Amino acid sequence: MLVDRNPLPDDLAADLRRQLAFVIEVDQMKAVIRETVIPSVDRCENDAEHSWHLALMAIVLREHAREPVDLPRVLEMLIVHDLVEVYAGDTPLRLQDDQQEVREREAADRLFPLLPGDQGDRLRGAWEEFEAHETAEAQFARSLDRLQPMLMEWMHDGQRWRDNGASAEGIRSRLGIIADGSPALWDVAESLIAEADRRGWLSPDEPGNSVGF
Repeated sequence: MLVDRNPLPDDLAADLRRQLAFVIEVDQMKAVIRETVIPSVDRCENDAEHSWHLALMAIVLREHAREPVDLPRVLEMLIVHDLVEVYAGDTPLRLQDDQQEVREREAADRLFPLLPGDQGDRLRGAWEEFEAHETAEAQFARSLDRLQPMLMEWMHDGQRWRDNGASAEGIRSRLGIIADGSPALWDVAESLIAEADRRGWLSPDEPGNSVGF
């Protein structure tokens, strides 16, 4: 654990020591680099920046959820949904496979027990809820998680789409879950896909074409 580099004082209460150690441990999110390019600077975002951006999107775009949602629960899911990547690393959407789920569950088994019991169980529950994609809150959170990198890619002139041979159908097939949480945001995604195709950023719709990110 990161805290082992410079252990906390011995006189702290046991539960507080665990909570602070957890907070220090997940600071590693700042070092998990994603492929999503930040429009304002020439670098990729990290997991912490991604999670912050999603949380802000939830606050701003809440009215566009398919049905009324519990915003604090949505925010909780968005803040914790990528915590497991401090151990499992980030996997771009186009490279996801069955082993990713195995890696992330092993990471969850290692990470959430660092917190005191009830608190660790609650955050693990938020992560599990997000992954299950069943509640209205989880579906809205997943919609934002899919839309955000698409918006960043749009602002980057579709560079990764072009580099990776993304097709309109490939993008639709992987991002279609946006509609589960927000039909209005899926309309936005469809509009971006159509315009990207018109601008020549996308490859012909052939089997096997990549989602691009």
